[in-house]
Amino acid sequence: MNARTDFDLIVIGGGSGGLAGAFRAAAHGARVALLEPGELGGTCVNVGCVPKKAMWLAAELSQRIAMAAQLGFDLPETPPAFEWKEFIVHRQRYIAGIHASYRKRVDESGIVWMPCRGEFVDAHTVQNSDGARLRGERVLIATGGRPRRPALPGAELGLVSDDFFNLCSAPRKTAIIGAGYVAVELAGVLQALGSQVELFVRGQRLLEDFDHELTDDLLENTRQHGIHAHFGYHLAQVQPAGDGHVALINQAGDRSEPFESLIFATGRVPSTASLGVDIAGVKLDEAGFVQVDEWQNTSVPHIHAIGDVTNAPALTPVAIAAARRLMDRLYGGKADSKLEFRDIATVVFSHPPLGRVGLSEQEARAQFGDAVKVFRTRFRPMLHALADSPQRSLFKLVCVGEEERVVGLHLLGEGADEILQGFAVAIRKGITRRDLEDTVAIHPTSAEEVVLLR
Repeated sequence: MNARTDFDLIVIGGGSGGLAGAFRAAAHGARVALLEPGELGGTCVNVGCVPKKAMWLAAELSQRIAMAAQLGFDLPETPPAFEWKEFIVHRQRYIAGIHASYRKRVDESGIVWMPCRGEFVDAHTVQNSDGARLRGERVLIATGGRPRRPALPGAELGLVSDDFFNLCSAPRKTAIIGAGYVAVELAGVLQALGSQVELFVRGQRLLEDFDHELTDDLLENTRQHGIHAHFGYHLAQVQPAGDGHVALINQAGDRSEPFESLIFATGRVPSTASLGVDIAGVKLDEAGFVQVDEWQNTSVPHIHAIGDVTNAPALTPVAIAAARRLMDRLYGGKADSKLEFRDIATVVFSHPPLGRVGLSEQEARAQFGDAVKVFRTRFRPMLHALADSPQRSLFKLVCVGEEERVVGLHLLGEGADEILQGFAVAIRKGITRRDLEDTVAIHPTSAEEVVLLR
């Protein structure tokens, strides 16, 4: 007979969202079990945001070293080599510290952590991979997602985004399939650290969900960095090309030059396989995501889901915020607590970074028509102007109505990732362009351009 233990909440998945939910529920006095077979932190900490940002910082340093040589620093004619393996040691040491912090918090919070998988036996019972059965008054599904590998002949010859973090050097020549966050970010990092990168895009633009004017400028910046993009490209198969290289074959039968590395950045799929959601009665949508309402409720009243396993924006802070608000509602006495999925700021760590909050111009015009007013400025940040770099920034404000209420802010340029957060707060509070005009600028900065837009 398998042992059975009762909990107020069983959390399946120990990524950022699952941990946030477990910690908040425990803080409210709930008895919590957490099932996670891998390292705590999920995609974000282990094969996503954190190691990605570390590699982006390395790429930024590489570009700054080149600029320093232009500005009078006495550097060798041959740029200093980047010791990729040594940097990985620092990157993984940092991540190990996060793991240790999570384990300490789990212990201090009284959460029962089981380092194993979980699957539903019935709507209230979860069995772990060791055979133990746990009964929960409520269950939170937070199993996240995984990279999608296309169902094409030879696709197994390519890497997916998770595999990028196993690289120990920059491949000499890399093909990246995709046009979203991951494709653009990995392209920039690899190019800056020594790879020759080509992007292969099914559609006609990068980052379709971002403001088109800014993505057009970003494309020009990527070209300046040496990245070549092929648009309207339909991959049919991948073939070996000798010496461990691969070649791409499109639907017209054209064969590419050999690439040392191929990375698929073609989206992610929810991790619901072998979870037993059908046994529990939890409904999935056509794409396999767990269906939830605005309160994170699934089709089974006491089973909830958050994060990338649902069709919510695939952003770590969204999963964390949704989990915390859910637990405040379930265990903290806040009956109206839920996440509002509007004006969520997000940044692509491209070179330079691209950020947005609110509506793009095309979205605003579709919703408000001629009531939309747009204000923009293009400029070179001071460091790039001093080094005579071609990189330029584009800041764009989207306003609506006579009062010129700000409904969107879009930043492409150095520091966009750090600048956007404060303005995101202001936009959620309903600021107008007059509010920006009434704000004294901090000079000389890139951020001042937002309050100087005319």
